[in-house]
Amino acid sequence: MAEIIQERIEDRLPELEQLERIGLFSHAEIKAVIKKASDLEYRIQRRALFKEDFINYVQYEINLLELIQRRRTRIGYSFKKDEIENSIVHRVQGVFRRASAKWKDDVQLWLSYIVFCKKWATKAQLSKVFSAMLAIHSNKPALWIMAAKWEMEDRLSSESARQLFLRALRFHPECPKLYQEYFRMELMHAEKLRKEKQEFEKAKMDVGNLDYPEEILKGELARIIYKNSVSIIKGAEFHVSLLSIAQLFDFATDLQKEIYDDLQALHTDDPLTWDYVARRELAMEMQPAGEQPATKQARAVEVGRKEERCCAVYEEAVKTLPTEAMWKCYINFCLERFTKKTSSQFLRERRLERTMMAFRKAHELRLLPEFQYKQWIEFLLHQDFLKEALEVAVAGTESFRDSVTMWQMKLQVLIDSKSPDVAGLFEEAFVHLKAQVCLPLWISWAEWSEGAKSQEDTEAIFKKALLAVKGANSVTLKDKYLDWAYRSGGYKKARAVFKSLQESRPFSVDFFRKIIQFEKEQESCKMANLREYYERALREFGSVDSDLWMDYIKEELNHPLGRPGNCGQIYWRAMKMLQGESAEVFVAKHAMHQAGHL
Repeated sequence: MAEIIQERIEDRLPELEQLERIGLFSHAEIKAVIKKASDLEYRIQRRALFKEDFINYVQYEINLLELIQRRRTRIGYSFKKDEIENSIVHRVQGVFRRASAKWKDDVQLWLSYIVFCKKWATKAQLSKVFSAMLAIHSNKPALWIMAAKWEMEDRLSSESARQLFLRALRFHPECPKLYQEYFRMELMHAEKLRKEKQEFEKAKMDVGNLDYPEEILKGELARIIYKNSVSIIKGAEFHVSLLSIAQLFDFATDLQKEIYDDLQALHTDDPLTWDYVARRELAMEMQPAGEQPATKQARAVEVGRKEERCCAVYEEAVKTLPTEAMWKCYINFCLERFTKKTSSQFLRERRLERTMMAFRKAHELRLLPEFQYKQWIEFLLHQDFLKEALEVAVAGTESFRDSVTMWQMKLQVLIDSKSPDVAGLFEEAFVHLKAQVCLPLWISWAEWSEGAKSQEDTEAIFKKALLAVKGANSVTLKDKYLDWAYRSGGYKKARAVFKSLQESRPFSVDFFRKIIQFEKEQESCKMANLREYYERALREFGSVDSDLWMDYIKEELNHPLGRPGNCGQIYWRAMKMLQGESAEVFVAKHAMHQAGHL
């Protein structure tokens, strides 16, 4: 192995001598490079190979290349690149080839190889890398697309890109993304040819001898891809995606019309089709070409007309296709338009009326899902329509009696309208809902009570909640109860709540950290109480939480009444209780803390 390493170092000498001769590196720097290179070579030549060693080798060489570039710029010397940079690039490529041959399945390694080649290698070399990668990773459409885009955009070879897409489709005949990008590529190719032809014609050159077939210029190849793909991949979503791509190209109006007409003919039963057709009305020009409304009022009227045309399509859609999904599209459109800023009172009122009407009709037809009842209530609350919001909330809870969200929305309306029935409604909700989903309601009830009722009432709610909510859900409730106790009654109250709950498992670490923090905020912070809290916390979490042990040690060291002599005992207890990685973390933290005190 030593001979191989020596040989590879000798191969470097010509480039290193050039670097020193032209003044880019000093003699000492060349010696340092040789030393580092020897170490890196040893690592990638040994019997047991590690990917990290190859990556480190490549990264070192890239850093060297970038340093050479910076120094060239500084001294203004641009010669001898063949002997220096090209030699390093070829060496790095060799390392990448070895690594990618050994770790064939590592896509990230291949991508790093490609990134390097894009910056430092020739285009022909990069084509070979793509070919090698695709021979192994032919099951990944994204890599085929990347290679084809590079051929099209960097090598300017539409033929190579086309061949890659055709090969990719043999492996993935039902991949929508491949068809979309192939379709886009053919349109880009047609646009490029059209621009070339226009430039030649502007220069009054004869294009008769050049290859500009009329079918290609019109996007006929893209049309063939479109026809083939929609016969294989069904559904309005894919159809619309091709139409969206075609609309990026001004010359493809005939193709756009064909795709649009097919969309309406083939996918009438898909809400996405109607949604697309309706929204298209917003983009259509109603004024004669080149004319724009002169005043703000005229522009608002113009926008209003477009929105009316959109809604006319939606109205037809919900009659033709009376489904939840179709109404969802209509309502989403209305909400989007309503949230659009406008200074026009006319537009605001019209959008509000339209949104209210859409929600109401969907509700009457029983085609409003739970989340849209929530949207409707939030919309009404935002407009301060409390009476209507309550009516909708009542309807929502009747339709979805086992939904916590619906009951929460109804309670929100009652709270916002300062109704005297809030407490009664909480009680009613618990009758209809399963106990395991009621935690958010108990928390909402306690939060409401804190602002509206007496301390005794709020505490009674927390106590009832703890009887009703069991298991992991009760953890959050205990944290909230302790927080409330400290806010409302100070440390004395918080300590009493802690004492009442200290045997009521399960807990969170935060539950204990809160009471520790509350103690430390007191003027007469008692070390005896802190020890009690830490000991309780460690009974629950001492086997997994290294920070608790460290904080306990720090407390004994820093508190005026602490006993530093206890720290050794706490340390050994921690080592017995902590398991696996937690023990290692604790030892490291303890060592750092000790070093900081030395």
